[in-house]
Amino acid sequence: MHLFETVREMGHEQVLYCHGKNPDIKAIIAIHDTSLGPAMGATRLFPYPNEEAALRDALRLSRGMTYKAACANIPVGGGKAVIIANPKDKTDDMLRAYGSFIERLNGRFITGQDVNITPQDVRTISQETKYVVGVEEKSGGPAPITALGVFLGIKAAVEFRWKTQRLEGMKVAVQGLGNVGKNLCQHLHEQGIQLFVTDVDNKKAEEVKRLFGATVVEPDQIYSVNVDVFAPCALGGIINDETIPLMQTTIIAGAANNQLWNEQIHSHMLVKKGILYCPDYVINAGGIINVYNEMIGYNEEKAFKQVDNIYHTLMTIFNIAKQQNITTNDAAQQVAEARISQAKLNMNKAIAA
Repeated sequence: MHLFETVREMGHEQVLYCHGKNPDIKAIIAIHDTSLGPAMGATRLFPYPNEEAALRDALRLSRGMTYKAACANIPVGGGKAVIIANPKDKTDDMLRAYGSFIERLNGRFITGQDVNITPQDVRTISQETKYVVGVEEKSGGPAPITALGVFLGIKAAVEFRWKTQRLEGMKVAVQGLGNVGKNLCQHLHEQGIQLFVTDVDNKKAEEVKRLFGATVVEPDQIYSVNVDVFAPCALGGIINDETIPLMQTTIIAGAANNQLWNEQIHSHMLVKKGILYCPDYVINAGGIINVYNEMIGYNEEKAFKQVDNIYHTLMTIFNIAKQQNITTNDAAQQVAEARISQAKLNMNKAIAA
């Protein structure tokens, strides 16, 4: 990877490498864009195979947060942090040291909970910094509202593709049955949808089978199940050269971040295959909506109204893609970048005044 070239091409403002020997910690904080406000993005702890993989993840996720906030009309910018570590090696000292790094940024970056970071970990980080959200989980955590946003996104895609709001009798495959995936299955089950599910943890799959009558399939078989909607709710990069030829779905709409291994190549491959793709940073914006509202003082009615906008934003993106004959991925970037450009214009006008 050509570091500075990659950062410049993706438009990042700042990338920080955080390192400590006592305790041992290696972390990367990527701040993509702060035009709309301070960068907000959760922290992920993961045993990356190498530092290049960790950097790539941080860069892609932080840019996605910028677009996610813009599409959701949330006045924050995009950032992301990754801690390179095995979860079993996680300690309170490590987390507090990480919190000290966050505090030194003086509010330029606000973080929270992601993969392998628990609510208790967030509270530990908060001992060293006030720039962290999700400490009290006043709304009950981001998973339920994220799942609701994905469900509304599925409804939008179904209406756009088939001109119907009726979901009963449809088939949906859900990959990944963590808190978001499980909540999504409940919404779908309540609509009379036939579920096909998978997870690397078979206990989670069996629980969803018991609760919602789902059909459990092996992880490597989920791509080839003949369904109306495929909902990826695990890790990213799963839509790629190997999986797209296997897919027998009409819509992809899920909660996972960075679902496309290569945004340009694989978004065009989906179009050629006749698959309607819901850009992940649009459909899974319930999480950032949730934590932003916790940060400013949680108002349930306001938060759920913002989540409802996911449906309308996706419909706008679908129509732009159709009218301009471009991918939904490119259309979503148009929407996000237009809102960011308008924010910069407003800022310049305010400075000039």
